[in-house]
Amino acid sequence: MIKQISLFLENKKGRLAHVCRVLGNEGINIRALSIADTTDFGVLRLIVNNPEKAYEILKAHNFAVSMTDVLAMEVADTPGGLAGTLEKLDEAEINVEYMYAFLGTTSQAALVIIRVENPEKAVSVIRRAGINILEGEQVYSL
Repeated sequence: MIKQISLFLENKKGRLAHVCRVLGNEGINIRALSIADTTDFGVLRLIVNNPEKAYEILKAHNFAVSMTDVLAMEVADTPGGLAGTLEKLDEAEINVEYMYAFLGTTSQAALVIIRVENPEKAVSVIRRAGINILEGEQVYSL
């Protein structure tokens, strides 16, 4: 499993840029991100090269921040590749809470970040299906 940084942000002009500048000024490289928003606020999810340092920096800048375990997995970069992976989780009755794409790849596969309700069971199902799950240092260094 890897560490994901999540921030609760007001949906105001410049807030996202400010987060990115704060991290950039401290040498934190954003590897993947997702943002979900409503009229008043958003949840920014980040995979960064140094999650512990990013967490501390954001806390020090008074952001509402948390750290969550997520999975990084390689899926076939072909039509239906992601569907096949998700079907394995569905067959095992594992709910996918959310997912998003990673900016880089490690091979001929696409890399996705996924949050599931039962991570340990999901890891077992995914590995039995022959799908590669990346560890933290592999992901943070991409």
